[in-house]
Amino acid sequence: MKNEIAFAVWGRFALFTDPITKIGGEKCSYHVPTYEALRGIASSIYWKPTFVWKIDKVRVVKPIRTQTKGMKPLNYSRGPKEAPNTLAYYNYLSDVEYHVLAHFEWNEHAAELECDRNDAKHYEMLQRYLKRGGRRDIFLGTRECQGYVRPIEWHDEPEGHYSSTEEISFGLMFHSFLYPEESGEEKLFSRFWYPKMRYGEIDFSVPDVKLLSKFVRPMKPVKFVNKQNYNPKDKDSEVFLS
Repeated sequence: MKNEIAFAVWGRFALFTDPITKIGGEKCSYHVPTYEALRGIASSIYWKPTFVWKIDKVRVVKPIRTQTKGMKPLNYSRGPKEAPNTLAYYNYLSDVEYHVLAHFEWNEHAAELECDRNDAKHYEMLQRYLKRGGRRDIFLGTRECQGYVRPIEWHDEPEGHYSSTEEISFGLMFHSFLYPEESGEEKLFSRFWYPKMRYGEIDFSVPDVKLLSKFVRPMKPVKFVNKQNYNPKDKDSEVFLS
């Protein structure tokens, strides 16, 4: 099955938000990208509800540097007309680059999309969009952090800045959201873990049982109905209607 890709993603700034600081005025980035952020980048390159993205590894190419900016986020607490801009400091990662190894798997909880399980078709479309820089805009954590992607050969790329560092631990970090479309349950979970970077790479292929899960709220999965929100007989590359 053709389902694996490797790509480089880079940008001037990145903000992989810690959930603790996400709801307040101040925002602080994790030192490394989260699984959810990398899965979002892969989905921006190419995505269909027929499959789900799985991130295998990420390689930190450039040294981890931060830069603080003064921002004026809009205060919505009193309404848009009465709410003045407030001052806040955002702590960004500066001049970042990562190599990502990922693959897609069929969404077993979407039986109605079984007719679209053609790995050769999706793989060719994936390669095409990756060479073009992605199907949608690439963001490194947040909307203001523009990113760029290009295909790579994982083992042919030069070593990263931390390739000689045996291990770096980052403590408890947000991992990803578990949506009903993937779990089969009508629930939304947030998952956390304790990542370790060994010789410049973070391995995401850990069993789900080792992730710390927290129930967020009830949530119903999206169901796809023929000729309503998807059309399996459409000859266009955009099979699923928006």
